[in-house]
Amino acid sequence: MPGTMRGVYTNLTDIRRRVFAEVAKLAYAKDDSVEEVAAKADNLPYEILPGDVATYRESVFLERAIISERIRLAMGLPLQDVDKPQRISEGLEEAAKPETYYEPPLINIIKFACNACQDNVYEVTNFCQGCLAHPCREVCPKQAISFVNKRAFIDQEKCVKCGMCASVCPYQAIHHHVRPCAEACGMHAIGSDENGRADIDYEKCVSCGQCLVNCPFGAIADKSQLFQVIKAIGEGERVIAAVAPAFVGQYGGRGNIGKLKGMFAQLGFAGVEEVAVGADLCTVQEARDFLDEVPEKLEFMGTSCCPAWASMAKKEFPDHACNISMANTPMVLEARLIRSLHPDAKIVFVGPCSAKKLEAMRKSVRSEVDFVLTFEEVAAMMEAKGIKYMEIEEESGSDFIDSSADGRGFAVSGGVAQAVANQIKHDHPDVEVKTFAAEGLDDCRAMMKKAVKGQYKGYLLEGMACPGGCVAGPGTLGNVRKTSALVKSYARRASRSVAGDDINVSELQNLEGAVMAKAVKRDAE
Repeated sequence: MPGTMRGVYTNLTDIRRRVFAEVAKLAYAKDDSVEEVAAKADNLPYEILPGDVATYRESVFLERAIISERIRLAMGLPLQDVDKPQRISEGLEEAAKPETYYEPPLINIIKFACNACQDNVYEVTNFCQGCLAHPCREVCPKQAISFVNKRAFIDQEKCVKCGMCASVCPYQAIHHHVRPCAEACGMHAIGSDENGRADIDYEKCVSCGQCLVNCPFGAIADKSQLFQVIKAIGEGERVIAAVAPAFVGQYGGRGNIGKLKGMFAQLGFAGVEEVAVGADLCTVQEARDFLDEVPEKLEFMGTSCCPAWASMAKKEFPDHACNISMANTPMVLEARLIRSLHPDAKIVFVGPCSAKKLEAMRKSVRSEVDFVLTFEEVAAMMEAKGIKYMEIEEESGSDFIDSSADGRGFAVSGGVAQAVANQIKHDHPDVEVKTFAAEGLDDCRAMMKKAVKGQYKGYLLEGMACPGGCVAGPGTLGNVRKTSALVKSYARRASRSVAGDDINVSELQNLEGAVMAKAVKRDAE
C-alpha cells in the first residue's frame, strides 16, 4: 500500500533533517565569507557522518556521497556530475544571493543512492507448498509457470504481469513486487533507466512529493530555498511568512499563534500571516464561479487549491481543463494581500507541500511569492538557532487576522469542497450543492474519469494529491490523523464559520482586486 512510511520516524528522516539543519547553520553564519561557507559546506558530510565505518550502506564513502548530493539540493543547487570531480560548494556564490531561484527539476533522484528495486514483478515466495492442484499454473495465460523441485517457478520472459496466479494461490505465496516510489506516484511518472534505477518522466510529474517520502533508500529529494531565505533575512530584507493552516500541531501545541509568531520573530522574519484568509477569498471566488457556470456552462467544477491535483487534471483531461476552477490558490491570494501592505517585502509561503514550490515557479505566481518552505525546512531553521517551540512564551493579543473555520479547514481532505458548499448555502439557502472529494492522485484520476462520463453533473469536485489532504504533505512533521484532529479543533475556535460571513472579506476582496489588477499590469510589462 503506498504511503506506508508516512508518520514513521526513520534514520532517513533523521539524515534529511540533519542536512537541512546544517545548511541552515551555514546560511545564518552571516559574518562568514563565501569562501568560508564553501569550506564548511565541503566538510559537512564528515561532520554528519564521522569515522570510517559505514552505518547504513556498504561503504561510508557512498554514504557521504549521498549526503553531499542532499546538501547541494538543500542549498538549491543541482545534482553533481558524477563523472568528473566537483566540490559540494560548486556554484555556491550564485546560490548565496537571496534572489537566486532554483532551476528545475524540483524533484531529483540521486542515482547512486537508488537500490534499483524490482518493479512490477511477480515472484514465488517460500510460502509455496507445491500443492497438487497447481491453480497458478492452470490459470496462467502464457504458460509462464512450471514446477521446479516441487515449487512453482515463474519464467519472467513469458510473464505478462496479469496477476492471475497471485489471485488464485491458496497460500498467497506469489508476491507482486512494486518499486515503492513508483507505487506512491499517482502520476505513474516513475519508470526505470538502463541500469534498472528509478527514473522520473518530468512531462508527467506534478511534484506532489509522495515518491520522496516513500523511497526507503532516501534516493529522492527535492530542492530547497532554505539557504536563500536565510540569506535574504541576513542581508536585511523584510521577509514575511504566509503560513498554511496545516501548521497546527507541526511543532507541538494546538494552534498556539503566540508561539508561532514568536518562533518566526526569533528566526528573523519581519512578520507572519495565516493563509486561511487567502482560503476565505478563494472560497468566495469559487462559490461565485460555481453559481455562474455550473451546470449551464460547465457540467461540473473542480477546486483549484491543490496544484498537483489541478495539474494532473489539466494534463490528462485537456478537453476538460476549463472545468478546473480558475480561482487563484490561497497561497497566491494571501501573498497579494501581504504585498499590498508591504510592497518591498520578500514573501515566503510556509506549508506542507512540494507542489507549491512548483506552483511558485510560474511567472504569474513568482511575482507574488518569492520563496516556498516546508514545515520541515522551518523546523531545521529552528534547530539551527536552538529554538524550542514549546518553550516560547505566548504573547497576549497575538491572533491572526480573523479567518473562518471553513478557511482553516482547507488543510484537511474534504475541507475545500465543504467550504465552498457552505458559502453557497449561506448566500443562497435554496441552492443545494452536491460535492465529492478524492484524495491521492489515483483516486483523483478515477473521479475525473467518472466526471467526464457525466456521472458528476452539477457537482463540485475536490481533489487532493496527498492522502488525507494538506496535513499529509511531504513537508509535514506530525502524524496525519493527529494533525487532522488538531486542525479541526483549531478551526472550531474561529469566530465565524463561513468564509464570506464577515464585512472584512468584502473589504479584502476589493483590496485583492486592486492588487490583482496591478499584478496583471506588471506581468504584461
